[in-house]
Amino acid sequence: MVPYGSVYMSAITGKQYIDRIDRLKTAVWIDGKPVIEEISKHPAFKGIMKSQAALYDLQHSATLKEFMTYQSPSSGEPVGMSFLQPKTRDDLAKRRTMVQHWARSNHGLMGRSPDYMNTTLMALASSAQFLEGKENCFPNNLLSYYGYARENDLSMTHTFIDPQVNREQIYFEDTEEPIAAKIIERNDKGIIVKGARLLATQGGITDEILVISAGGIMEEEKAFAFSIPSNAKGLKFICRESFVGGDSTFNYPLSSRYEEMDSIVVFDHVLVPWERVFYYDNIEVSNSFMVNSSFQAFTLHQVLSRQIVKIEFVLGIVESIIETINIGQYQHVQEKATEVIIALETMKALLLKSEAEAETDRWGAMRPDCQTLQVAINIFPRVYPRFAEIIQLLGASGLMSIPTENAFHSPIRKDLDQYLQSKADNAEDRVKLFRLAWDLTMSSFGTRQTLYERFFFGDPVRIASQLYRAYDKKPFVERVKRILE
Repeated sequence: MVPYGSVYMSAITGKQYIDRIDRLKTAVWIDGKPVIEEISKHPAFKGIMKSQAALYDLQHSATLKEFMTYQSPSSGEPVGMSFLQPKTRDDLAKRRTMVQHWARSNHGLMGRSPDYMNTTLMALASSAQFLEGKENCFPNNLLSYYGYARENDLSMTHTFIDPQVNREQIYFEDTEEPIAAKIIERNDKGIIVKGARLLATQGGITDEILVISAGGIMEEEKAFAFSIPSNAKGLKFICRESFVGGDSTFNYPLSSRYEEMDSIVVFDHVLVPWERVFYYDNIEVSNSFMVNSSFQAFTLHQVLSRQIVKIEFVLGIVESIIETINIGQYQHVQEKATEVIIALETMKALLLKSEAEAETDRWGAMRPDCQTLQVAINIFPRVYPRFAEIIQLLGASGLMSIPTENAFHSPIRKDLDQYLQSKADNAEDRVKLFRLAWDLTMSSFGTRQTLYERFFFGDPVRIASQLYRAYDKKPFVERVKRILE
């Protein structure tokens, strides 16, 4: 296990983030080739790493520092607000403000910005007592790791799910070599893991990877939770094709900046030291910890805070299209824009409701109301694809009439200026706007965004079923019974 270099003991800067990831020399493969150079200079990663670095720099902004950091309970140094364990409703509001400052830096397009995984770890650590006294569980390891991550401002990716080999409800892998990652050995140094996991977004550009069996576990050797450095021996990230269209922010205004790579994680006899293991060989805990912990409440709170910013961005694009080609007088256009407004205000109301109805859990954490957040997470996967459709319907052929930056620096510039102008904008500005709308909804980056939001928290049908089963419908049934009597 390759150790870290410097210990920062405070919120890091963007330069520290990039330097740290470059030094790791993590095993990352893309298009059948290993990344050999500094990963921050690779075309597939340099844009997103620069955007991620900008987030860390906001922690040191003179005007934002008080919103982005808080005083560490152990070192007294400023640490990232995303690690804050909320004890009051005011703490929840502080976390929301922090998330939305970061989200506005990337328009809500970075679903795995560091605050998501920091929130995940904070939530699990806040519920570590659930593990106490249970077989093969190490709550102190989890608490120690949370403290280590907070004090060093670690960036993390994660993997929760197995490869899609057989989607039957009951499936036992029967292969000589493991497909899904599992423990193949336990010794005095730790556990040995072999196999693969899906789907590590930002895999290869974070300090660590958090690996958790998050439910549906039927085999003891697949029941575990741990975190290890991304450059652990035997660990490899196999990336999909990059959706970065190119360096030009004119041609690819979003993918050049915010394309978060997704990767398959391969464990080839990876040693996980005992001090890094949170639990292992415990099916019951693997199937119940995430549900009983504050994981869902806190991560949904972070997710909804980000998604609100993303809807604001969508609304901005929709209204910009309406204004530039002067279509605001049509009622069907107004109706489409209003769909986005309704979604935005609904999500904002649900977020505030979750905070207003927050309660202290049995371990002392102030949890936002989870049922309210479950309603929100049922709404967003359904409305976001509609947003893409609305932009396509409003932009129409304009989304196809989008020459490149080079075209505006060529002899045909005069033709473009004449024939691509709009009511409100000159040709270049109009094309910039429509390329932005295209990159959000029609490019490979944009369609990945739609798929990502559809399944961000799992299968939408399963999520709806969970809400149905959990929601108390009895009082309303009793009301119907009374009138029938």
